[in-house]
Amino acid sequence: MNRQQKTPLYTALKHHSLSNPVSFHVPGHKYGTVFTDMGKEDYNCLLHIDVTELNGLDDLHQPESIIAEAQMLAAEFFGVQKTFFLVNGSTSGNLAMIFAVCEENKKVIVQRNCHKSIINGLQLVGAEPIFISPEFDRDVCVASYISYNTVKETLERHPDATALILTNPNYYGMAIDLTEIVKLAHSYRIPVLVDEAHGAHFALGTPFPKTAVACGADLVVQSAHKTLPAMTMGSYLHFNSELVDEEKVKYFLQVFQSSSPSYPIMASLDLARNYLANLSREDINQISEEIECFKGLLKEIECITVVESTDPVVATDLLKITVQTRSPLSGYQLQSLLEKEGIFTELADPFNVLFVYPLALLKNLGEVSKKIKRALRGIQYDPDYINLLLPYALPIVSQSYSYKKLKNLPTRVVSLEKAEGLVAAEMLIPYPPGIPILFIGEMITKEHIELINYLKNSGSRFQGGKLLSFNQLEVFEM
Repeated sequence: MNRQQKTPLYTALKHHSLSNPVSFHVPGHKYGTVFTDMGKEDYNCLLHIDVTELNGLDDLHQPESIIAEAQMLAAEFFGVQKTFFLVNGSTSGNLAMIFAVCEENKKVIVQRNCHKSIINGLQLVGAEPIFISPEFDRDVCVASYISYNTVKETLERHPDATALILTNPNYYGMAIDLTEIVKLAHSYRIPVLVDEAHGAHFALGTPFPKTAVACGADLVVQSAHKTLPAMTMGSYLHFNSELVDEEKVKYFLQVFQSSSPSYPIMASLDLARNYLANLSREDINQISEEIECFKGLLKEIECITVVESTDPVVATDLLKITVQTRSPLSGYQLQSLLEKEGIFTELADPFNVLFVYPLALLKNLGEVSKKIKRALRGIQYDPDYINLLLPYALPIVSQSYSYKKLKNLPTRVVSLEKAEGLVAAEMLIPYPPGIPILFIGEMITKEHIELINYLKNSGSRFQGGKLLSFNQLEVFEM
């Protein structure tokens, strides 16, 4: 039997549940026998495999049997030295890899369109971030990738950095081949940490972008639950390095993850790897063809268009379909209309609505397209809407203050209009996609203020900025 057909963790859980066990252990639902009638029908099947670290069921934080085998099969499939299962999402993986590599008051080069968990990790460890700005994609109207030249110039200025932290692909599925950037960082003996949350399926190869693992990155975090058939919070951390201490990674994983890890989530990671490994080339070709058909149906709707980057270095994940407004309506308003027809998309921004296609055939594609057409029927065509806002220009390289230095500084509240030139004391994050536009310790510029005002007026929702509804920001007294 092909080893990748095995599912050791899920199989053991299933075998245990079929043995009619009597529970005198946690969790309190006792295999679903103690549960409210209201939710019993929905939860019952899952509760049978929701167990704890019993004899024969291994321990995530000291795996020796079925969990160890399941992680080994994942490492074998993804082509890495070690794969670790994450039950607290990619956030826990990002925190663990940062703490395993970064140090207090030491420089870290960070792609600024990163997830907030990266910034939170750097803040907790007390690092000194050097933020580097991505290219702005004029086709999709979003921040994209970090160029090789930007990394090269930054490394020349900061050769003492302890890590290079990249996000690839971005939320919209736009990715680049990181091979040369990784080689460059390694020439300085600097490890490369990659948040590849949206690229767990890249291991399938063509027609998907190249995974950071194949590019030689040292640590790569992937959210299996985003594009694979895994439960929410199920993720992988891949270790493939001679520059990073594996024991430190293991230590911080048990620091940042629950001491009572979810067996259903872990088993779903075992099954998700099995699903990927057993997709045939014919399966992938059929999915690709159906996605192209779906894009064709969307292009028939006059008030929207499907957009992809035309930048020659960018490869776009075919599961990510970005629909851009060609009407007076913003992406947020288009998303709201779609939801009234029961079509729920991943996110919206001022211009776009993002669809995440399943890694499978949809089957009811005709009905879905009818609902989308019905939702957007009668919307006025206006191809000039997206020219109303030019791409914002944040600094290519911006050095924040050390988080340790900022820790005990007093703060005050100022109006947004008077914040230019002051140092931000709070992070401002449009959500989704969860990418900060203003960092703690960053000097606030005119461009920041213009972008914040534009996003507010467009209907964006924010995390952070507790007084933003009153047009105020918290800043440090320097």
